[in-house]
Amino acid sequence: MISVTIDMVQYDCPYIDVTDDVDVSFHTMHWDFNTAQQELETRILVTGNDRGALTNGLNALQNHEGTLGFELLSRRENTAVIKSFIGETNAMRTIRKHDGYITGPFRISDGSELWSVGFDTADNTDSALAELEVGNDFRVESRNATSFEDYLDVIQHLGATKSVLDGCRELSEIERRTLREAVDGGYFRTPRDATLGTLAETFDVSKTAASKNLRRAEEKILERVVSALPDIDDEDVLARE
Repeated sequence: MISVTIDMVQYDCPYIDVTDDVDVSFHTMHWDFNTAQQELETRILVTGNDRGALTNGLNALQNHEGTLGFELLSRRENTAVIKSFIGETNAMRTIRKHDGYITGPFRISDGSELWSVGFDTADNTDSALAELEVGNDFRVESRNATSFEDYLDVIQHLGATKSVLDGCRELSEIERRTLREAVDGGYFRTPRDATLGTLAETFDVSKTAASKNLRRAEEKILERVVSALPDIDDEDVLARE
């Protein structure tokens, strides 16, 4: 399988139009393409910069000429979950024409959409990308050939992957930033290129505060990693049997 990640700007996509005008983003939770009706049904997590932005974004999407159906499923603070229907876009049609398929959730913000697309052959990949240039602006972020064994490995370890992702989502903003700065700055290298002192200076806090933020981030991530290890070990044993 050829896995391609594409940063796409479609000129006939309601979701992209809305994020271009309003400070909201969309993350698809589930999608299904109805080939008979040429419609894409999606359940989407919508996040606004604030409550007002979320309200404006939902109204803009509901009233967009390209939206064929809209239902608000739930809402809390500046996030909502919706079910919506749109028609087939030029890019969707091109991907399907060349036997492509979506391999991950759509992420839409700031007027562009991040697609994870799979193709069975390099020829199909090249043909689809060439045709996408007509009517769309896009940038290929990555392109990788994935073997059957690698793909199977990913599928078998979805539970472990989700556990680690959940740990990442549990991080507060300051914990996330501190951990990233520590990694990027070389705190975990030997010898260290960063210290608690440099982390404290970066975030204008005391060394004690920097240490607490870093330790909390490490604990949340490592707890998830350790909890996932038995699943990985069990699945690897089964794969070898």
